Amino acid sequence: MPVRRVRQTAALVPVELSFCVVNTEQRGLLRYCLDSIARERATLDFTTEVLVLDNASQDGSVEAASRHPVTTEVIALPERQGKAANDSLLLQRARGRFCLLLNEDSELELGCVVALYAALNRDEEAGAAGGMLVQPDGAQQPSAWRFPSAGTALLSALWLHKRFVVQSKGDAVRPVDWVQSAAMLVRRSAAEDIGYFDTDFFVYSDEVDFCKRLQDAGHYVLYVPAARAVHHEQLQTGSVPSRRIVEFSRNRDRYMRKHHSWLSAYSVRFLTAWTYAVRAVAALVLPGHNPKRYFKHVTATLFPRRGEGLREGAEEFNRRLEPPVGRVDFD
Repeated sequence: MPVRRVRQTAALVPVELSFCVVNTEQRGLLRYCLDSIARERATLDFTTEVLVLDNASQDGSVEAASRHPVTTEVIALPERQGKAANDSLLLQRARGRFCLLLNEDSELELGCVVALYAALNRDEEAGAAGGMLVQPDGAQQPSAWRFPSAGTALLSALWLHKRFVVQSKGDAVRPVDWVQSAAMLVRRSAAEDIGYFDTDFFVYSDEVDFCKRLQDAGHYVLYVPAARAVHHEQLQTGSVPSRRIVEFSRNRDRYMRKHHSWLSAYSVRFLTAWTYAVRAVAALVLPGHNPKRYFKHVTATLFPRRGEGLREGAEEFNRRLEPPVGRVDFD
């Protein structure tokens, strides 16, 4: 896909770390993210660059990113594509030995980059490292988990997931199965070894598959609790649209079918649907809960190939960008 590079520095000095930001229609959050990168950059004693990939936004994000003093380069996509494709493009474009993948809704707290870099730099066998994600009020969000399997789905169905599935615990750096890509530092050579992200995952489960393939290739993934970042949005919010639920469910199923047997994939479907069904019933009587959202998770989990997800939303958006048939533009 052709891209429009808005701004680029000509410096040819070696780069140790590349900040790689993906943005989709979030100009305000993007500014917070870039401001936090600027604060972090001022504390580092090695060379960095800041790449912003804009996913065909129409809210002035490209202009905001190109005007920000911290930005090295803006890659403006003419059409919208998935998170896995965007992260892969950034990893291939970056010059750094390490690449910090960031969502536009991630805001780095002071010292986050130093902690991630120190952990990954001192361990040659580690391919990626993720930090602690917190809500704007400071409450910790889960950010590292065991790989999805029939076993983890059963633990979740028994309400034991917080104890046995969530791995973002404790104060020490330690290996985990996978970390969320909202703020994930990647060793670029390791990413290149495995062919970057699998673009069959439009969004959601792309980082799970990425971490699984890193580990299959002999690398492992670290959780670094001292590296904190504020995550301004999350899937669990009550305003999540139906398409996000569909996309989330279909890519969880895609991961299971890629890395496990059909029996395990179907077991995860039914166990996960049961978990959401129990929540839906409870939400009928508990204040502040939305049973319709949980029931949508049930149907999307049982029938992951039905419905329209974020991929279809992007395709619809891209069709609207195309000029009508028969239209002639004159310069």
